[in-house]
Amino acid sequence: MFELLERKFEAIGARATVRFEEPRFVEFSREMIVPRLDIREDGKGEYFDIHYFGRGTPAPLDVVDCRPRERHLLLLARAERKSKFLCGHDERHWFVAAVPEASRGVATVPTAMEALRPEPVLHRMASERIAGEQRFSRKNRAFRRQGEWFFLPEPGLVVDPKLVLRNEPLSRGAGSKPHRMEFAYRLGGTTVYVNQRYPIGMAQAEYAALSEEDRREAERLGGRFRIMTRDPLLYARGRIAHADHATITLNVWHRVVMNTENNALARQHVAFLD
Repeated sequence: MFELLERKFEAIGARATVRFEEPRFVEFSREMIVPRLDIREDGKGEYFDIHYFGRGTPAPLDVVDCRPRERHLLLLARAERKSKFLCGHDERHWFVAAVPEASRGVATVPTAMEALRPEPVLHRMASERIAGEQRFSRKNRAFRRQGEWFFLPEPGLVVDPKLVLRNEPLSRGAGSKPHRMEFAYRLGGTTVYVNQRYPIGMAQAEYAALSEEDRREAERLGGRFRIMTRDPLLYARGRIAHADHATITLNVWHRVVMNTENNALARQHVAFLD
């Protein structure tokens, strides 16, 4: 059933295994099961793990575009909602990324890569007239890229030296291995109060409106609040390091933006975290 799928992965130089697991205490469902995708490793190296978990009909998987030279393919899961995943090789390792459903016309590897670029990157590429193969490089006039992070040069940025942070982690969320910025600078954003009960933060007005009793209860359940900044503009300079990527050096300040995978509903089916 999945022999053709495995051959498509072999065409880009990768291994893929498809496995099924039925939970003991879950009733049969008429809904289609979208598999969970991960990158695992065994004695032969890394491979794509495609894991169907549940009692129901496995969602069909199709490779809608395969690029052996670039070592990338676009995978489509046909369930109640179509989910697309870009699978490929980046620098040293294999990866899988969910493509945002709001992006229209994604039918090839290049259009999937375009869909994963955030608006600031697309605007900068347009202004710098980046075209051809340069659009898909990790380094051009518009940006440097390391994994899911883009760095856009801002040579005219003036920063307050007292607010520059050193050896600052850069992470897309719990479970991911952080990139490390030698120097970082945050500008603007919203002050929020964060603990385990309020992981995305509580605005200052909400926090101030809490009674002393409610505040103590929130800290009892979620730990002490930390004051953080939500959605600031982030800039980096110097060495950017990560265990799975070649270190890059930014000689001027660069704006930091992440790819659009967090906007994809299909991200819930991706276990891989860089």
